[in-house]
Amino acid sequence: MKAQPVTCLAFVLLDQFTLISLASAVEPLRMANQLSGQELYRWHTVSCDGNPVWASDGMPITPDCSIGSAPPADIVLVCGGTSIQNTVTGELVKWLRAQARHSKRLGGICTGSWVLARAGLLDGFECSVHWEWLAAMQEAFPRVTLSASVFTLDRNRLTSSGGTAPMDMMLYLIGRDHGHELSAAISDMFVYERMRNERDHQRVPLKHMLGTQQPKLQEVVTLMEANLEDPIDLDQLAAYVSLSRRQLERMFQKYLHCSPSRYYLRLRLIRARQLLKQPPISLVELALLCGFVSTPHFSKCYREYFGVPPSDERLVKADERPIVLKPMIQAAPTPMPMPMPTSALEQARGESTFASIRLRARN
Repeated sequence: MKAQPVTCLAFVLLDQFTLISLASAVEPLRMANQLSGQELYRWHTVSCDGNPVWASDGMPITPDCSIGSAPPADIVLVCGGTSIQNTVTGELVKWLRAQARHSKRLGGICTGSWVLARAGLLDGFECSVHWEWLAAMQEAFPRVTLSASVFTLDRNRLTSSGGTAPMDMMLYLIGRDHGHELSAAISDMFVYERMRNERDHQRVPLKHMLGTQQPKLQEVVTLMEANLEDPIDLDQLAAYVSLSRRQLERMFQKYLHCSPSRYYLRLRLIRARQLLKQPPISLVELALLCGFVSTPHFSKCYREYFGVPPSDERLVKADERPIVLKPMIQAAPTPMPMPMPTSALEQARGESTFASIRLRARN
């Protein structure tokens, strides 16, 4: 088997970072190495001064190094959490800007995007952040385009929201670099039911996007969400909140960056995708439940928005090939304590899934 190039990642840990987001980003890398039987990824943790960092759940994590002594990395990801404004230092901003000058791929997980934006490294880029921070970031950094997507890849910027969203971003990157079979197998190993992509959105309460502003807009969206099966005409929606249709359209463009009809269509398509993952329901019935006049119209809209026809979404799990497991190999008698990525890969040789995925050839 031809050796694949190794991608090195640096995870910059800030005080009160969310541990679940860090684990969601790191574990797919470990499993990619295990299932491929190769060291595809290498990673290290970094803090500003090299001292232990406290996660938001109170657990202290000792990093591998400080930013001043950090080895080179292909991708630098800032791991944020609570009180993110208080963790941005001049030294960190200077270091991140230096990484950007060396054409590094930079990113943030959970609220790490805030730090990159504070350093001016997201100006002109689209990014994701945990939904609680969407409104605050939009106000603080008007040159940054905020997205409600679970993760966003914009040129050499990689950002994801919190919780398990970093896993989706990593699975996407792994699949892009080494093939869908590997990313699907990693998902299976973690009992991760469905890999989300850039078109999947966080469930963002509108009040967190608008604050206490625009109560009429919030009322219209609430009406839309409550009437997906039988969509309300836009003139009627405007009349419900004592606005003209033109006023309603301007409001949507200003605050939600799309037309009311487009926003309504997105709500219905997202609902359709959720229903596709549930027990069998015919496409005809599903189209009606989501307010489409015909199945062909529904399929056309679905393909244009998600990039695949709804019938293919149903076939994903059926088409995924099971992992071919090798006979169980006896585990190493004395595992090394606190393994680094390389030794972890060596220990994984004792796992039944080791090297069970054959990688595609890279161009």
